[in-house]
Amino acid sequence: MKVLLVNGSPHAQGNTALALAEMEKVFHEEGIETVTMHIGHQAIRGCIACGQCGQLGKCVFDDAVNEGAALLSQCDGLVVGSPVYYASANATLVAFLDRLFRSDKSDKRMKVGAAIAAARRGGLTATMDELNKYFTICGMPVASSQYWNGVHGGAPGEASEDAEGMQTMRTLARNMAFLMKSIALGKQTYGLPEKEPPARTNFIR
Repeated sequence: MKVLLVNGSPHAQGNTALALAEMEKVFHEEGIETVTMHIGHQAIRGCIACGQCGQLGKCVFDDAVNEGAALLSQCDGLVVGSPVYYASANATLVAFLDRLFRSDKSDKRMKVGAAIAAARRGGLTATMDELNKYFTICGMPVASSQYWNGVHGGAPGEASEDAEGMQTMRTLARNMAFLMKSIALGKQTYGLPEKEPPARTNFIR
């Protein structure tokens, strides 16, 4: 089994990275392979709603988004980590996820998703809520922990002193590993849930 970890922070060794690394240790203990993308320092533009991905099967802008789509197609789970900027995820990560979930047409149903956030003080739960919406729009079960998935720390490295936050990351990884393994067994026995043709309606006709 494999999990894709996406670090949305511009700081490769910051508190978001510490939280992801804590999860990664548990995944390896559980026999789960991991691959990490650090995208927060990259120049990733937002979606322009050009619709070309519907014809190309990938985003027209060939950057980390298409790389992430290829990696995610091989994974059983996705962890997205963000620092908190003004009580929300940082803009680079949002642009990455907007384009990834719009352009990647692969079936994401039953891939397990988890969102984590790092903050000096507040905005953790608002950021989690924002990121979880990417999972829930495409049939991805969302992993939970013993508390909301966040760590506290201002200066780089301070999150390591957040004992409860680090424990929350470990519990989240264990729960996510259990979900992925359980879903794999379920798929062997029952297959994926029936998928109906989309019934798309508009509020204005």
